Amino acid sequence: MSVTVEGEASARAPDRPGRLRRILRGPRPEAVPTLVARACTLVGFLDIAAGVFPRFRHSRVHTLAEVLPGALGPFAAALSLSVGVLLLLLAHGVRRRKRRAWQAAVLLLPAGALAQLAYRHSLIGVLVSLALLAPLLRHRGEFTAQPDPRSRWRALTNFVLMGAGSLLLGLVIVSVHSNRLVGDPSLADRITHVMYGLFGFEGPVGYQGDTSWTVAFSLGALGLLTAISTIYLALRPEQPAARLTKDDEVRLRALLEKHGGRDSLGHFALRRDKAVVFSPSGKAAVTYRVVSGVMLAGGDPIGDVEAWPGAIERFMDVAKTHSWTPAVMGCSETGGEVWTRETGLDALELGDEAVVDVADFSLAGRPMRNVRQMVKRIGRAGYETRVRRVRDLGEGELDRIRRAAQDWRGTDTERGFSMALGRIGDPADGDCLLATAHKVDAEPGPYGDLKAVLHFVPWGTDGVSLDLMRRDRAADPGMNELLIVAALKAAPRLGVERVSLNFAMFRATLARGEKIGAGPVLRAWRGLLVFLSRWFQIESLYKFNAKFRPRWEPRFVVYGSSRDLPRLGLAALRAEGFVDVLLPRALRRKTPPPTPCTHQLPESRLPEHGVRAA
Repeated sequence: MSVTVEGEASARAPDRPGRLRRILRGPRPEAVPTLVARACTLVGFLDIAAGVFPRFRHSRVHTLAEVLPGALGPFAAALSLSVGVLLLLLAHGVRRRKRRAWQAAVLLLPAGALAQLAYRHSLIGVLVSLALLAPLLRHRGEFTAQPDPRSRWRALTNFVLMGAGSLLLGLVIVSVHSNRLVGDPSLADRITHVMYGLFGFEGPVGYQGDTSWTVAFSLGALGLLTAISTIYLALRPEQPAARLTKDDEVRLRALLEKHGGRDSLGHFALRRDKAVVFSPSGKAAVTYRVVSGVMLAGGDPIGDVEAWPGAIERFMDVAKTHSWTPAVMGCSETGGEVWTRETGLDALELGDEAVVDVADFSLAGRPMRNVRQMVKRIGRAGYETRVRRVRDLGEGELDRIRRAAQDWRGTDTERGFSMALGRIGDPADGDCLLATAHKVDAEPGPYGDLKAVLHFVPWGTDGVSLDLMRRDRAADPGMNELLIVAALKAAPRLGVERVSLNFAMFRATLARGEKIGAGPVLRAWRGLLVFLSRWFQIESLYKFNAKFRPRWEPRFVVYGSSRDLPRLGLAALRAEGFVDVLLPRALRRKTPPPTPCTHQLPESRLPEHGVRAA
């Protein structure tokens, strides 16, 4: 005998109708772009398979292929292939809620439905196309994101990627019809046939029956898609990425003058390859750069803490308008708390910033023995140091320092984003510090007796933050240690009480992982970081900073969800200059940097914020 409690039955009874109503109501509006993008991707792949592989059209998947946009046969195979490629290209934009991707999909799906009806008389294919079209039209308000800033260089990128993809896909198309081939063409003949076919000409490979028409139309469709998309990207109006204007810089400097002592990274907001959003009151601002669809802010917001929420809200509104992924690199603990509270984002400790209090610094004692000995040894080798404000140097010496810093960079691209200013010696940056090392008894080189340079930016009125470290590779090891010690010794004379050095990523893991009693997981994580240090200077920066016995200030990355972390990591590596796709040197276009400010410098990209092993 079963017993049912009346309260339990009454609680369960309304559940089924509720679930049924949710099913009939359909997905949540905010989930529609992702669902439609996945459907477009699936349909695109199946369309390509239906247009490329003859056996696919006669397999068990044939029933599913029949209901997809496009038709089968010489014309239909090309149409199916074209629709599939276009749907794959549109899927990413649809998922990011791009308005133009929505418009293209709304035009493409009826075209596919018309092809089904005209070529194959498939009513089911028409219904599937309309089924995908229905949520796009019903939830059109979800697709409001504006286009990303763009450049005509995207036309070249599109030509290379689409051309390579068309060549590979064309080889598959030519090769899958092996039972229809005339003779046994070589790989070179097949590649030649694909190249001719992309331009609409007949190649050296022959087929039996109508297969030659199917291959010709398919290759022609791929070539036409590549040409049309490249021409469109080349001719559409260029929208360069946002830059810091002169008015923006003036407003940011006013905020830094009042509140610059709060964050050691504040002055780096004045990079001129960043954009900025201000709070409604104008008392706070967030600077950012967009990299690979990630809206990347650096450090804490600038200005009054009470106005931070307004600037953060504006930042999030801009991200939503363009469907960018919001993220913050290197914010402080206070900044991380405000960001997570105001946006619902998550925070993850990224590493620690090394800060030296000038009053507590001394070369005495056993912990400073290595640094002390190195400084004395270099001093005996005939080097001398000079620590001065930028405004106290002449233009000739500044120009020599700029050229030396650029030539000593050691990499094709400048490095840095959240902790790099991107220029040296600008008249507006007169409060910056330059520490230089000179070998006075040596024969003058292309930069005179200059052998190493350290550049510091202001941190409020009583601090400085390290910007870049450059040295002549032919100079004696230890130049960076020498100049940091010289800067710390000169700090009281210059009114500096605190000095921020390099940022050490995953410092806590490296420190705890080398201690006795560290667990296997921590040791394995530390081992991976040591391995990655061969390319990213993770361990070397930590050990270099630790020489000066600093206090460690944690820094955080703020992100939306765990699935965004790989994309955020790639964007951060690109922003910092560790990952960059460059044309060969012979093909690079030498253009001067944009000059929104009257005092823009020729060196406008990222300096290397770090030190290499001596």
